[in-house]
Amino acid sequence: MTRIPASARTVRTTRRGVRGLIFVGLIAGVVAVIAAAVLVRQAPTSSSRSSFTTPSLSSPSSSASPVSPSRIPPGGATVFDDSIPAVAKLDPELRKALRHAATAAAADNGVEFRVNSGWRSAEHQNRLLREAVEKYGSESEAARWVATAETSPHVAGDAVDIGGSGATAWLSGHGAAYGLCQIYRNEPWHYELRVDAADRGCPRMYADPTQDPRMRRQR
Repeated sequence: MTRIPASARTVRTTRRGVRGLIFVGLIAGVVAVIAAAVLVRQAPTSSSRSSFTTPSLSSPSSSASPVSPSRIPPGGATVFDDSIPAVAKLDPELRKALRHAATAAAADNGVEFRVNSGWRSAEHQNRLLREAVEKYGSESEAARWVATAETSPHVAGDAVDIGGSGATAWLSGHGAAYGLCQIYRNEPWHYELRVDAADRGCPRMYADPTQDPRMRRQR
């Protein structure tokens, strides 16, 4: 049996140890790369983090438009809903006439009055006017549909826009008996109170608000 010198055995052992260390190092490197890849895939990007962020309800963004208290909820409100400022802040006599007429219309043919717009804040009215100018292309054309805050009967609480199936048709035939008159021919939804209409009938309608002397003030 051939004896292997001690020096040779030492060299072989050293080589095996070096190979073992290299192998272990390679395994550790592979594991580290895999772990890093997993962490990268799990870490959310800035866009994904923002998509899961719950917006603060108490601090709306500065770009959000403030909600006017004179806005009507989608679908309108009833003339009896005093929780809606657009209804509650109407002139009391106009509101009373609307409620009497609405009660009669419901009993007559199941007609329901829906308030699409009533009292408006000056800020809301000015916003509507700006939107009308943008929509129609000029102040003169916008004036056929929207008044200034200084002249609008809505801001004064003296006008209401009525919608609902058959409501304006019913008012055109019976509104005068309750003092409710359509004022502008181009706005069949716009009604105001004329207390002597029950006896004298509603006054002749203007073609549009630009023909109304009240609208010529402070323009």
